[in-house]
Order: sequence, then structure tokens, then C-alpha cells
Amino acid sequence: MIAFPLVTHSRAQDILAWRHGKSITAAHFLADVRLLAAALPAGRHVLNASGDRYRFAVGMAAALLTDRISLLPPTLTPEMVRQVRNFAPDVFCLTDQPQSVDMPQLLWDDAVPTRTWAAADARSDRYDVPRIAAAQTAAIVFTSGSTGAPVAHRKSWGALVQSARAEAARLGLLDGRRHSIVATVAPQHMYGFESSVLCAMQSGAAITASHPFYPADICSVLARATHPCMLVTTPIHLKALLASGLEIPSPDLVLSATAPMPPQLALAVEARLHAPLFEIYGSTETGQVASRRTTEGAEWTLYPGIALGVADGSVWASGAHVEQPTPIADELELLTAERFLLHGRSADLINIAGKRSSLGYLNHQLNAVPGVIDGAFFMPDDKEIDGGGVTRLMAFAVAPGMKAATLLAALRERIDTIFLPRPIVLLDSLPRNSTGKLPRETLQALAQEHQRKGSARAQ
Repeated sequence: MIAFPLVTHSRAQDILAWRHGKSITAAHFLADVRLLAAALPAGRHVLNASGDRYRFAVGMAAALLTDRISLLPPTLTPEMVRQVRNFAPDVFCLTDQPQSVDMPQLLWDDAVPTRTWAAADARSDRYDVPRIAAAQTAAIVFTSGSTGAPVAHRKSWGALVQSARAEAARLGLLDGRRHSIVATVAPQHMYGFESSVLCAMQSGAAITASHPFYPADICSVLARATHPCMLVTTPIHLKALLASGLEIPSPDLVLSATAPMPPQLALAVEARLHAPLFEIYGSTETGQVASRRTTEGAEWTLYPGIALGVADGSVWASGAHVEQPTPIADELELLTAERFLLHGRSADLINIAGKRSSLGYLNHQLNAVPGVIDGAFFMPDDKEIDGGGVTRLMAFAVAPGMKAATLLAALRERIDTIFLPRPIVLLDSLPRNSTGKLPRETLQALAQEHQRKGSARAQ
């Protein structure tokens, strides 16, 4: 039977995490894992809602140790929770803060009382790293399906380990220097799960427990981080960080995902943070499969063992940690067996009066307008248009001091007239989620709110 160790930290005293400014050793981590494992209730499925990244990692490891499965939905909305309960009726929620979820909850402080921390350190001479069967189901990650029902994607421990080790090797984290990892993305998201938790556990690096989101918080955590340090983040977080005007402590490496990085932003990040910036490409379905250093070119390089091929009009990924051939929901241009170009999501392609573009391209042009802090296009469905009118693009933008007409004129210089948004809605902020994304349903709600306000003014 093939099995992989829970962590690759070779010594009991190796630092596995930083929490509230204090180091946590690998032995301490394993002691907490065993304590929590003994306290878990009977259900086999664990919804791990811990916001503290260290506690999330302990919860995930305790589930593995007891052959439980971690469920990672994208949100904790009542509807999503209902769907998760339908999927796994025995599910319970492991959390470090009480959650408004309709399911049994296990609070971290009840399961692992504070007094046991010292006891865990006292047992640091016991360093027996568990090995987990590669075939064991470690997690089920959910994506939103086209019908609204979440789609479950099984992740085996072996596939997750292979993915994390491939990432660590590609980013140079296996050089023995023991990086610390600071992340602005939640550990429940596939990107955060792989790059801020699993990557640390499988490379000898250290997890930073906090989840900084705003620029001042990110700067504060970076200022306290040990070096070498990797910042795991997103384009929207980086753009806000650069625009903050704060003095930004430099990490040694910056990693970005969730949306393509504009080349101009990548150049600005490297110049301001004095660190190389890498992007990883992947999806919930496949995990990460490729990377690039954005300032060196647009091409992506696949991880070793990953292959792309065309079948039934789609590009499919297979090999290495992609356990079965999986279609890619993006438009890719295959250049060689190892390299490709990304042209946007297939679902983002739009056709108006015979002309084609993509929401990704339009969003890039909108956010490149000087004075725009954040912005996004939205293409309503025909049925969302009152009175059966012609479907027109909308745009939402955060551009302090700028009028909609001024922004529209700037866009006219950048995009074809037929793709100009009508209307442009100026807002104080966009309601992005913890990974910086704007799901379609969020944009749809903004569009409906704007339409309601317009109707009210007309009365």
C-alpha cells in the first residue's frame, strides 16, 4: 500500500507554524492533531470552518488520522449548508468561532482546551509522523454547478501530496531554507488549501495562522514574518496593497492565483516588493497544473507529469495528481507538450452582433483605466432584461472622483464600441469574497439592485 507522511518536517523541533507571534513545532502540531482526533464526534464528514489557518490544518489532519473526510464548500450560505447536509447527512462543523449553520458544531476550544498546549510541548519527544494511505479520500471540494446545486470533487491524499510537492519544487521551497507562508486567501478555498496549508506541510515550511485581508493587516503580518517568506495572494489583494500607499515589508517570493495577473501589475509588484512574482494555474477540479513568472512572458509551463490534450472540442488535463482526465473550462492555446497560453474562461466568451470578446479581456481594460481601483463587467442573461430588450453589458467600478461619462470615454479608447457598458455603475467598493472573486450571482444581485433603484426613481 502506498502511503505518504502527514508532514515532511524531519525533526520534532522543526517549526511548522507561527501563531500570535509564537512558533509551533512539528511535535506540538502532531500532539494537537491527536488530541483533536480523540475529541471528534461520530460523523465521518467534517465541515472545517476554522478561520485560524493553523487550527484548520490541525482539523484537516485529525480528520485524516481518523479516516474522516473534510468538506470544503465555497461559502456557508444557508442554501449551500443545506446542500452539503443533503450530500453528507452525518456532517458536523469544526470551527474556532460559533457559526450560523444548521448542523452540529464542535468548537475548537472545547475539543482542545488551552491548557493542553503546554502539555503538547511537554510531549515533544514523541515524534512519530503518521503515514496516510495515498488512496484515502482526504477532502471533497465543492464548486457551484450550473443548476445551482454544488458539485463535489473528491481529492485523495496521494493526489494532494503530489500536487503540493510539485508546487514546492517549482517554487524553490525544497532548498532547505524552511520558508514561512503568509496568505491572504482562506484555507477552505482550493488555492489556499493547496498553497498555504498543504504546501507547507509537504515542504518543511511554516504555516502562518492569521488570515490578513486588508492592506494594513497584510503589512503587519509581513513585518512579523520570518524569512525567507512567501506571500500567497491574489491580483485584487495586490492591487489594493500597492494603492494603499503603505510601506510594504518585502517577502522573498509572491504567489498569485484566482485570476490572471495583468502584466503591468506584475511589474509594479516586483518593483515595489523587491520579490519575484509567480502565478499558478489550475482549478478546483484539477488542482494546480502549471505556473509562470508573469514578468518573463505570457506562457504557462505545466508541472512534471501533467499533460494537456484536445478531445470533443475541449482541452483535457491528465497525469500526475490529476487522477482522471478532466476538461478545462478555459480557452487554452497549446504551444508545446509543456507550454500553453491562456485566453480566458470558455464561459466568459461573449458574442454581440457577431463580434466576440471575453469578460476577462474587458475587465482587464476597465481596471487599466487610470483612476479605477476595481471594476468588473457583467453580461445579463436575456431573461434578466426587463421588457425583452436587447442584452447589453453592464460594468461596476470603484473610481473615486470620476464620473461615469469620463470612464465611458476612457473605455471607448480601449474597446470596441459594441462592448461599451450601458450603464456603468460607480460604487464605493465591490463585494468580493475572501479570495478576491466576484461570483456571477454577486454581480447579478448588484445588477438587480441597480435596476430596482432605477425603477424607483422613475416612479
